[in-house]
Amino acid sequence: MRYITYLAIGIFFGIIMFKSEAASWFRIYEMFQFGSFHMYGIMGSAVVIGIIGVQVIKQRNIKPIDGDKMNLEPKDKGVTRYLFGGILFGLGWALAGVCPGPMYVLAGAGYVSVLIVIVGALIGAFLYGLLKPKMPH
Repeated sequence: MRYITYLAIGIFFGIIMFKSEAASWFRIYEMFQFGSFHMYGIMGSAVVIGIIGVQVIKQRNIKPIDGDKMNLEPKDKGVTRYLFGGILFGLGWALAGVCPGPMYVLAGAGYVSVLIVIVGALIGAFLYGLLKPKMPH
C-alpha cells in the first residue's frame, strides 16, 4: 500500500511539473538568460511551501509514511562542499537543460532523448557513491 501512495504522489508531481512547464527546456533556458520570472516563481513558491511544511512537521512531530522517526539534527554548515556541489549541479542542469525531477517527467511524456541524460545522471550518482568515502569532510 505504501508503494501505491508513493506512485500516486509521483504521478501527481509529474503532472504538476509538466503542466506548469517546469520540465520545459525553453523555460529553463529562459530562466538562465534571466528572460522570465516563470521558473523563479515556481522555485520560490516551492521554497516557501517547503519552509512552512518543515516547520509544521517539527511542531506537530509528524512521522514519515513508514513510521520511522525523522532525523532533524542540524547539518554541517561547511561552505566548500555546498559551493562545489551547487556549481556542479548548476553546470549539469544548464548543459542538459533539465534537473533530476523533470528528467523522469520528460521521459514519461515521451521525450526519448532525455534517456541519455538519465543514464548520465545515474552514472554520476554511482560514481559519487564510489568516491564519497575517499572525499574529505
